Amino acid sequence: MRFVIILSMGLLFCISAISQPISNEYLDSLRYSHDLNLPNWGPYTKNYIGISHVPDVKKGLRFDLSVFPGYYRRKVEVPSVLFESGYHPWEASPNLEYFSFRHELEWKDQVYVDISYSLINKKSRLIRAEFVNNTELPQSLVLHYMASVHFPPLREYNPDNPLNPAVVDLPGGAKWIDALDYSDLGFARKRPTDNLVTDGKMRGEIRDNGFVNGSAIGRGFGNDNGDWVKYSVSVDHNLSDGVLWLRYKMDNGEQLSLHFSGMTEKEVALAGDGKIETIEIPVGKLDKGTYSLKIISNGGASIDLDGFSVMERKDISGIKVSLVKWNDVPELINGPVSNSLILKYEQFDNYYGIYWDFPSTEIRQWFYKELGDEFRHQVNNHVEKEFHDGSTRGHFTNVFFRPVNCSPKSRKVVYGVVCTGTKAEVEAELEKAGKNSDGEKYYREARSFLPQYQVNPDGETYLFSQKRMATTLATNVVYPVYTQRQYIRHRAPGRWWDCLYTWDSGFIGIGLSSEDIRSAVENLNAYLNETDEQSAFIHHGTPLPVQHYLFLELWNKTQSKALLDYFYPRLKRYYQFLAGAESSTTAQFKSGILSTWDYFYNSGGWDDYPPQKYVHDKKLEQFVTPVATTSHVIRVAKILRMAADELGLKDDVNLYEKDIARLSAALQKYSWDDQSGYYDYVVHDQEKQPVGKLLYHDQVNYNMGLGGLSPLIAGIADKQQTKKMLAHLENPREIWSDIGLSAVDQSAPYYSNSGYWNGTVWMPHQWFFWKTMFDLGEGNFACKIAKTGLDLWKQEVEASYNCMEHFVIETGRGAGWHEFGGLSSPVVAWFNAYFIPGNITTGYNIWIKAKQFSGDNSSLSARFKLFNDQSDSCSVLVCMNPEFQYQVIWNGRVIPAGEIYKGCLLLNLSTRWKEGQLDIKKVNQ
Repeated sequence: MRFVIILSMGLLFCISAISQPISNEYLDSLRYSHDLNLPNWGPYTKNYIGISHVPDVKKGLRFDLSVFPGYYRRKVEVPSVLFESGYHPWEASPNLEYFSFRHELEWKDQVYVDISYSLINKKSRLIRAEFVNNTELPQSLVLHYMASVHFPPLREYNPDNPLNPAVVDLPGGAKWIDALDYSDLGFARKRPTDNLVTDGKMRGEIRDNGFVNGSAIGRGFGNDNGDWVKYSVSVDHNLSDGVLWLRYKMDNGEQLSLHFSGMTEKEVALAGDGKIETIEIPVGKLDKGTYSLKIISNGGASIDLDGFSVMERKDISGIKVSLVKWNDVPELINGPVSNSLILKYEQFDNYYGIYWDFPSTEIRQWFYKELGDEFRHQVNNHVEKEFHDGSTRGHFTNVFFRPVNCSPKSRKVVYGVVCTGTKAEVEAELEKAGKNSDGEKYYREARSFLPQYQVNPDGETYLFSQKRMATTLATNVVYPVYTQRQYIRHRAPGRWWDCLYTWDSGFIGIGLSSEDIRSAVENLNAYLNETDEQSAFIHHGTPLPVQHYLFLELWNKTQSKALLDYFYPRLKRYYQFLAGAESSTTAQFKSGILSTWDYFYNSGGWDDYPPQKYVHDKKLEQFVTPVATTSHVIRVAKILRMAADELGLKDDVNLYEKDIARLSAALQKYSWDDQSGYYDYVVHDQEKQPVGKLLYHDQVNYNMGLGGLSPLIAGIADKQQTKKMLAHLENPREIWSDIGLSAVDQSAPYYSNSGYWNGTVWMPHQWFFWKTMFDLGEGNFACKIAKTGLDLWKQEVEASYNCMEHFVIETGRGAGWHEFGGLSSPVVAWFNAYFIPGNITTGYNIWIKAKQFSGDNSSLSARFKLFNDQSDSCSVLVCMNPEFQYQVIWNGRVIPAGEIYKGCLLLNLSTRWKEGQLDIKKVNQ
């Protein structure tokens, strides 16, 4: 490979949906897994942008090769993923065969470097850095390769603080039984989280340094008399004098008695000194076989149980326990060709190789925990080869390219390769890289994986901003994230959130469903559990069940029976927990209105939403219920009712209908405020009986905002209530603003222009109400919501290249996180609905039983089942080939259709039909 000068380059970008078959075999491969089917190479870093490699997804280890440019002996911007640092996600294929980032050195596009990462083979990736100088002056630039390794973090949000687990080496063929290997565990006092443990951890699980595998049973286990845990223990050979060797931790001075039964019957007294300790419990003679063991606490103190082993007493002295000491300093090995380097890290079985095709480089080492101010401070230090910041850990191997000179109005490309494997495999890859000049070929081949689809002419103006959003969705993947006793690759709303996030992830899936069906399916699967697992679903943050809305989107796009069969039981359990089943406390109030305060402070994702904030500030969680929770549970029940109907599950249909009626009646009886035209939070007394509504200064409905209108989404309002709520949504002095739907009514006395949600516009609730408008036959208002959102998005992205979190009503400018792939993803759904041929968009009340577009999207045959009881008509949007005019036939009758954009048809269907055939045919011209 040779570095080349490029005088001009045309970039092709077109858009089309990617459809892949969803087979039973594929879905079976997802069972009990929450990982994503992505390559081991990808943009998985939590530190500095570049390319990462996961050598073994089970181990939580990650190799990063961060790549970033700068000015020669001047400014170098470290591309941190944790704040705005001058780079932007630029292009990406759905499966990450290719992805790129634009690094701006002189805004805007005066001096920049496009750095891309392309598939060569399973072991190797091409690094292509294209330097662009659009100024009238020559530029002297630099490029840094920064290689580093990263270990499993102790906590989310703190990726540089690694977990240091213990390793136990047992003699005589004994086996370690982790405390989490239990068959069941119960607390004497039932907890709301018994069947919904945050972050998908196991019941009682804690993560901390010093425990084998980094986990133990804790969280107050043992405090109450009757806390218990049960194991099935296999003994592989006869024991003549067996002991149970137990590892545990208790606070200094604490004492606790445990009762052991099954394998042995013993009362064991334990004392703590604040450190991890061991105790030997005699079990005597044991024959080979499987035994039950139950440990029951007598109460009075908590204990952290690490695990145990059963072995011969004589072997106890041979036990060795050591603490993992991570080593991030590699052995540097000369590569087999010039301009190559091999790295070997102690805790990695594989080797890494780096090749670069540039004549002037040097290798430096940075013994830093993190790069930042000190790295920039040392930019003029051209003498040292090693740099130390005094940290006890942290290391970066630096391949320093300098200078990369660019003439005025020119471009220059520098190639490199990163690879992995055995030492011999790495040497072979590096030799191949040094001998060929195929960099541009690999680059072009990898870019062929970019989405290629047709966009109707009216949508072309949005292409640039949509591409940024699609890339952000594709590349916001982090590793490792820990859940369900496994490390996974995970699509985060932004890299600042290197953790699970339930409702954000549902919207990520909705965005992905317009780009790549399998990506959306795997995103949904990551948050759903098998029906025999402890937790009803994977929960972190706001327990808003967006996964059910994502499922409906997937069904209406695919009509996949395999998808329905696989996800239905998981989604049903998720719903039932939110409705009050298992250990759920959501249904504790006698009004019948649901509350999820025991699981998270946020009911609708809207952190500082005024009534919600007031409830928490005044500590009223045990007395006040929100509206959004019940509203969304009702809508989810209606979605599952349609799914159960498709599956022929009549008992389930009846279950959902009873829940819908009960929950709807509760909101109507206690929450509706006719004077304000909003549903309000409901106040309860000590006995959980409803006693009134939550009022601002005892005068004004406190829920004048999108929460107070959420029963529209549920579809429970009568015509008069619906009319009042629609008036609020459309009124520019209330909910409607110049940039979309305000989270809080602008006329409310508690409206603020300086809030996080209060005074701003967010895309997710725009999406909920956009879909609702189709159910109400308000397709034109739906279009207004979508177009306003698309125009707002286009304006901000084109101005800043950022995909922002939310938008300030007073200015229309974006705010919050700058690479937000979560709650901002509805813009992708709107774009596809209005401008991508082959899309049907309905509200929540239509179940698409079948659909078939012609190859050129000039005709459609579709069969609908309508469950609409909200209005006399419903709207449907169909995006067709824009080159033709169309005739629309509903149940054998020609009906009128408005053309919102060229090729985009808006239909109104009478809801007196419960099932119908829709045919759209082009008219001869």
